[in-house]
Amino acid sequence: MASLRLLLPSSPSPSKRYRPSASLFPSPTFSFLRRRRHFRHLPPPPPPPPTTTTTTTKTAKMESCSFQISQAAPLLPSSSSSSSSSSAPRLRVRSQAQGEYSSHSPPPDTAGDAADRQESFNWPSVLLPFLFPALGGLLFGYDIGATSGASISLQSADLSGTNWFNLSAVQLGLVVSGSLYGALAGSIIAYPIADFLGRRMELITASALYITGGLITGYAPNLAVLIIGRLIYGIGIGLAMHGAPLYIAETSPSQIRGTLISLKELFIVLGILLGYLVGSAQINVIGGWRYMYSFSAPIAVIMGLGMWVLPPSPRWLLFRAVQGKGPLAEYKERAINALAKLRGRPAGDKISEREIDDTLVSLKSAYAEQEQEGSFWEVFEGASLKAFIIGGGLVLFQQITGQPSVLYYAASILQSAGFSAASDAARVAVVIGLFKLVMTGIAVLKVDSLGRRPLLIGGVGGIVVSLFLLAAYYKILAGFPLVAVGALLLYVGSYQVSFGPISWLMVSEIFPLRTRGRGISLAVLVNFGSNALVTFAFSPLKELLGPDNIFLLFGGIALLSLLFVLFKVPETKGLSLEEIESKILK
Repeated sequence: MASLRLLLPSSPSPSKRYRPSASLFPSPTFSFLRRRRHFRHLPPPPPPPPTTTTTTTKTAKMESCSFQISQAAPLLPSSSSSSSSSSAPRLRVRSQAQGEYSSHSPPPDTAGDAADRQESFNWPSVLLPFLFPALGGLLFGYDIGATSGASISLQSADLSGTNWFNLSAVQLGLVVSGSLYGALAGSIIAYPIADFLGRRMELITASALYITGGLITGYAPNLAVLIIGRLIYGIGIGLAMHGAPLYIAETSPSQIRGTLISLKELFIVLGILLGYLVGSAQINVIGGWRYMYSFSAPIAVIMGLGMWVLPPSPRWLLFRAVQGKGPLAEYKERAINALAKLRGRPAGDKISEREIDDTLVSLKSAYAEQEQEGSFWEVFEGASLKAFIIGGGLVLFQQITGQPSVLYYAASILQSAGFSAASDAARVAVVIGLFKLVMTGIAVLKVDSLGRRPLLIGGVGGIVVSLFLLAAYYKILAGFPLVAVGALLLYVGSYQVSFGPISWLMVSEIFPLRTRGRGISLAVLVNFGSNALVTFAFSPLKELLGPDNIFLLFGGIALLSLLFVLFKVPETKGLSLEEIESKILK
């Protein structure tokens, strides 16, 4: 409705205002004119015309009038000022029919566009599909933290509770890195069967392997059974670390997907901290290493039950249908019901159906453009090779700069650094775990604002300094144990703002659509393979070279990784996956 503008003169003082009788304005049609009589120079208005049908209609519309003082003119002058029509403010009258949308809410079509751009969801329904897969990462981190204390308890003549406590460096390396070799095997197993099982069944299988491996390890009667239990637990790690990020990414609303994937790293750190805490509590108990390892079984039960209740990934169901692995109508109906459950909506609602239709169209288009899935060797060609050099290089340097050794042998390092009592070393490891948790939270909050490269460059630079400090401590600063503790804290903090979360974020971003699945699988293999190799080799190398030279070696490798980041790793902040593929990889 057209706006009515009234130019008003300056206002007199309130005591001199003319106050007309209310009887002069019986009709609400002219109720706004009462405001005009506040000014003494205006004559009284004429009596209102008789009420008619037209007047009644106007009255109903004028009752919703709103007045806005235009800021283009100065405020009303005082009564002592001269009246000037040029300096008077303009009173903007905008009438609005009852039943129209208010000025504080967008028009219906705008609201509809916003709804189309973002998925509707409620937080309780989103958190469970994130929480239970993330427990797979927590159990991986728990194994790291628990092994730190268990490696001390297992070798103690007084605390191990066994007659085979005198382990050689190779035997200890097998115990410590057994789960990592299992994770490497699990990654290889997941490569051909992951799409057949689906993300949900893959995580349920992982939870069963976690339970089995944890119990076998906890009740192991000898070293051979202990190593077998570690291998089984490790296979569960490989399946969980492959299936969890896929399930979270495919079931999360698009507007919070990045946050949830980044938080998975936080759950790994929470697991490490939990392992340190359990190790600290059981370090002085006879056979405490059994409790440390078997404590993972109840958590794995919760993970398995949670994944059993959750629906399959809707995107996986649609992809199987597009591949011709089942009837399209049936799989589409299952996908609609799964998405509705994940978003906390009624089964078969229209919003879920529309979203599934949109996803199905995009999947059909992508599958039609790619006549066949990318082969194994295609990862080593063209843009995929460039992506593999970036992603694979990051996860490789993530491990060979000493990360597994510092984490798995944190308590042992602290013991040799001056904290002779096993309980003291375990408690300091808890402090390191808390610091690791805080730094991971900072990285998650800042990765999208600061960017990937600044965090990588600053963090890897800190890793270089910390490793050279550890080498210097063992060479010339042996009388200052706080140097070792400070170097460990610097290493952990620098790692958690750089290699920790950002390596896997870059891996998930950098590969082209055609080879993304196989590329990520190869990155997982590189990660666990190098992790297991470095962890296994640390103890023999420590005996051969000594701790000073081994950390000096890690420092030199870290310096190479810093040069790699400076010259090879691009910035992907603010770019879509398609833009990364077209602007960086081409």
